[in-house]
Amino acid sequence: QVQLVESGGGLVQAGGSLRLSCAASGRTFSTYTMAWFRQAPGKEREFVAFTDGSGYIVKYTDSVKGRFTVSRDNAENTVYLQMNSLRPEDTAVYYCAAGSRLTMTQHYDYWGQGTQVTVSS
Repeated sequence: QVQLVESGGGLVQAGGSLRLSCAASGRTFSTYTMAWFRQAPGKEREFVAFTDGSGYIVKYTDSVKGRFTVSRDNAENTVYLQMNSLRPEDTAVYYCAAGSRLTMTQHYDYWGQGTQVTVSS
């Protein structure tokens, strides 16, 4: 059983930055693939990024590549999403997820409650 709690969302101007955090409970955090998804109003939830348990394997959706960085601190049971050069189209609820596989699909075992990111123009 894993609980995930996102934080760090908020309102930011276009071109600005935010860092999202996802704090996890559980004894085996370092074994989980951790991923970020986002969902804008009226749209399906979409993949943003993942990292494997070590933090060395990372994957990003094309629209955020070069702007976002996913990282993790296993000693703190926390995964991060550093978001730079934010655009209005990045506005969404951002969710973290944990699972046993590297996947860009929805097939993760645990999900956080989401944190709102709003980028103004």
